[in-house]
Amino acid sequence: MAGTRSPGRRLADGSYSTAWRTASKIILRPGIRLMMRLDWRGQQHIPARGPVILAANHLSYMDIFAVSLFADSARRYPVFLAKSSLFDIPVLGAVISWLGQLPVYRGQADAALVLKQAARLAARNNACVIFYPEATVTRDPDQWPMVAKTGVARLALEEDIPVVPVAHWGAQRILPYGSFVPKFLPRKTVLIAAGPPVDLAEFAGQPLTNKVLRAATDKIMTAITGQLAELRGGTPPAEFYHPAVARRKLRQELRALAEAQQAADAAEPGADAAEPGADAAEPAAEACAATPDEPAAGSSP
Repeated sequence: MAGTRSPGRRLADGSYSTAWRTASKIILRPGIRLMMRLDWRGQQHIPARGPVILAANHLSYMDIFAVSLFADSARRYPVFLAKSSLFDIPVLGAVISWLGQLPVYRGQADAALVLKQAARLAARNNACVIFYPEATVTRDPDQWPMVAKTGVARLALEEDIPVVPVAHWGAQRILPYGSFVPKFLPRKTVLIAAGPPVDLAEFAGQPLTNKVLRAATDKIMTAITGQLAELRGGTPPAEFYHPAVARRKLRQELRALAEAQQAADAAEPGADAAEPGADAAEPAAEACAATPDEPAAGSSP
């Protein structure tokens, strides 16, 4: 079988041991079902053969198991991108190598080259790659997908690999972000849905500039968010949550509150800066007159 190898060899090249993959299925299939109930749909959108990327939202470390079993239910073995250094760890390195996980050589200076190598390995081994475009658990207060990194688009466009949007909801109830103790009982249900591959034809053949990659990534994330809206109900926000922008807005709001409090304190009768009989509103007017030099809302501080 193409892409397979003997368990006696350990190469971080995306090839795999059929025996080890079979053993992992025997262990993980019932193990994951003990941790959660699964209600899924859309497996028909996952190609039966050839390389494919399953791009998913990220709510909890538990959703890794849910999405993996979802891929397995479509008869595609789930593959993840793993740091190349993990392949050098005794026992762990051998296991993930025999399972055909893809190495990412992050020590290289060129991040684009790193993903190009991963894309070529995925295409060569007909891998079903599970990819979390956000790169971490969402920080959106309402747990909608946030602004994603452009790696998923680069990975797809480098080797013309189809991207299937996958959304899930419920894994965060088992292991909320920031918690280290999963809540398996009572057993929770995780909803999963896949949609048709995202049409990226408009970006084919174009130089992979930041603008092109951002547009392609946003199109992928919009498809994921649409699937999630159907699963959980409700209307997603008009724009993706951006942690850096949210922090900047919070700083601006806190600064405005502090200035308003200072102005209010200065306007109180008996304040040190007020002359007897002076207009109590004068200090507040002076405080307001100083604000034009402050950055406008939405600008960088």
